[in-house]
Amino acid sequence: MTKGQRWWALCIGSTVLAYAAVSLTLRPGFTLTAVADVTQLFLLILTTVVMVLNAARGRGPTRLFWSLMAIGCSMWLLNQLGWTMYEVFLRRHLPDPFVGDIILFLHVVPMMAAVAVRPHRPLEQHKPYFSTLNFLMLLVWWVFLYAFIVFPDEYVVLNTSVYSPNYDLLYTLENMAFLAGLGVLAFSTRGAWKKIYWNLFLATALYSVISELINAAIARGNYHTGGIYDIGFVASICWFIWAGVVALELNPACEPAPLGERRWTTLAPRFAMLAILSLPVLGYWAWFSDSSPPRLRQFRILVTLAAMLVQGCLVFIRQYLLDRELVRLLDESRQSLENLQRVQAQLVQREKLASLGQLVAGAAHEINNPLTAILGYSDLMAANTALEPAQVSMAQKIGQQARRTRELVSGLLHFAQQSPGNKAELDMGSLLRRALQMQMLLLERKKIKLETNIDPTLPPICGSASQLFQCCLEIIGNAMDALDEVGGGVFTVSARSESDEIVIEFADSGPGIRDPKRVFDPFYTTKPVGKGTGLGLSATYGVVQDHQGQISCHNRPEGGAVFVLRFPAARSTMLSEALAAKA
Repeated sequence: MTKGQRWWALCIGSTVLAYAAVSLTLRPGFTLTAVADVTQLFLLILTTVVMVLNAARGRGPTRLFWSLMAIGCSMWLLNQLGWTMYEVFLRRHLPDPFVGDIILFLHVVPMMAAVAVRPHRPLEQHKPYFSTLNFLMLLVWWVFLYAFIVFPDEYVVLNTSVYSPNYDLLYTLENMAFLAGLGVLAFSTRGAWKKIYWNLFLATALYSVISELINAAIARGNYHTGGIYDIGFVASICWFIWAGVVALELNPACEPAPLGERRWTTLAPRFAMLAILSLPVLGYWAWFSDSSPPRLRQFRILVTLAAMLVQGCLVFIRQYLLDRELVRLLDESRQSLENLQRVQAQLVQREKLASLGQLVAGAAHEINNPLTAILGYSDLMAANTALEPAQVSMAQKIGQQARRTRELVSGLLHFAQQSPGNKAELDMGSLLRRALQMQMLLLERKKIKLETNIDPTLPPICGSASQLFQCCLEIIGNAMDALDEVGGGVFTVSARSESDEIVIEFADSGPGIRDPKRVFDPFYTTKPVGKGTGLGLSATYGVVQDHQGQISCHNRPEGGAVFVLRFPAARSTMLSEALAAKA
């Protein structure tokens, strides 16, 4: 126990002892009544303040828990304020019926809702309005029970001998429900929250017992304010204060939920549904079995109909929100599945390219060795002045072809990513226009109409101009071949900026792609033998991946194929590379 807790324990214990001494010393009268009412009012004010302080310090479900407890304590405080106004300031006996009894009855409902919050568990992903609707449905049900059982004999036709026992019984059941909820939490938690729940449980148990004794004494006519029963009442209020002080000192955090505890989260909606199902049963009893006067029966039936209407509206709202939540979850599941499939396809494609790259790299390295020898000897022969001019010319031609072969080998090595390419900031829009300009004559000759929509304000990207230029030519060439098969068509190229990305689309009105999932596979081609090797799009895929981009393709509903390229803007690319280097 900390120093602050010891101080509070001393103050609370002294208050209870002082009150007990006054209660046992003074005779029944105005002085004892005034001291008792003012003391109880002050203690309930302090209880509410402590609950509000806990709510102000808490976050998420903890704040909601203590806020609901503060609401319940404030309603309890309003009832006590009514007692004090009548007995101390007006010096009158409480009227029968007393309107504060309704507030006293309802003050337990927010506390029961607080128990359903379970603040010791972290906030789950479900929307909080489901918990709010469950709370409203239970609140309407308790109000209905009061209006159905107690209110007719209290305000419609006054019958004290009937409504008073009914009120006491219903209030006891309400306290028992709250006590049972606290007991479950006290037994199922650990650590700081267990201590808080046990203090709240014991305080509620003491208040429930004292409340029953006070109601029995009132029924016998031997109760007076400030009497011996109020000592236990004051002790129970002080215990609530102590529970709040313990929470302020401990400031508990959420605990991870153990496996199998999810069944407790379904109790609140199940109780709410049971409350709704009980309305027709009580309405049936009021119509066929109630022996009360017709006026009371009619009132109970009207109350039942009103409660069914309100609960039906709440159920409709809850179902509407639940449908929206289910649609959202379905959309998220679909997007997650599409992302997973895309990632799996990318992994498979990378594995294929990696295997092909190893094969190409090995072959290129083996070819490089004889090429170096051929190039060296050809240069020596071309520099030898003793040879005839025809022999020198032949050696120069051999050297030119060897150099060209070495350039091809260098390209293969780059395809296998064995030699890094130089990257710099470049304008993708101008690169696209240059690639289209180079193919313009072929497009016109094959009766292909070109449509472009390239944003002139595209942000720069970081990449290799030669590699990306070759990628654009490869995709344009495939589109031209597809449109040439059907005798021409429309080829559309667009480029736009989305967030931190550049999106480029190549769309044609051709026959479409036979198998979009395999177009990036090495050696996969639908062209005739000798017209295509099936490596162009595979190399394009590798280049785009090397630039931290994405490439995908699909068939359009109206016909034709679409290739979509996405590249990060230069700033986002540099930032990601810097973070990767730092990591």
